[in-house]
Amino acid sequence: MKRAIFPGSFDPITLGHYDIIKRGVTLFDEIIVAIGINADKKYMFSLEERKAFIEKTFADEPKVKVMTYKGLTVDFCQEIGVEFILRGLRNPADFEFEKAIAHTNRDLAPIETVFLLTAARTSYIASSIVRDVIRNNGDYTKLVPLTVRVK
Repeated sequence: MKRAIFPGSFDPITLGHYDIIKRGVTLFDEIIVAIGINADKKYMFSLEERKAFIEKTFADEPKVKVMTYKGLTVDFCQEIGVEFILRGLRNPADFEFEKAIAHTNRDLAPIETVFLLTAARTSYIASSIVRDVIRNNGDYTKLVPLTVRVK
């Protein structure tokens, strides 16, 4: 069984993340959306909210699971027996950043990183942009799955 984790903070999950996960389930038997916990980071949405957004978004997709973790992503992969990390690339800057992380991960553990290019229609979307739109009362609903709604 080929399993991959798709790590991130998902604050919140965007249509770009959604696209990568939907395409990833065609490549893997299981995708674990792995929400990293970083005590030094200030989040707009609580861990419970972020997890619920993702679980509701993929409620009808049995190949998608949601988990949380602390520490190194490769350590989490080894802990749960996953050999692949799935990452999305929006632009050349993403590639350079993600390439360095992938090389480091491979040095640390026998984990392979698989990159998917984001769809052109979602390549401009980043969680930081979504948070900024929300903070400024803009229409963020065009950037996130239907399950992501601010109360």
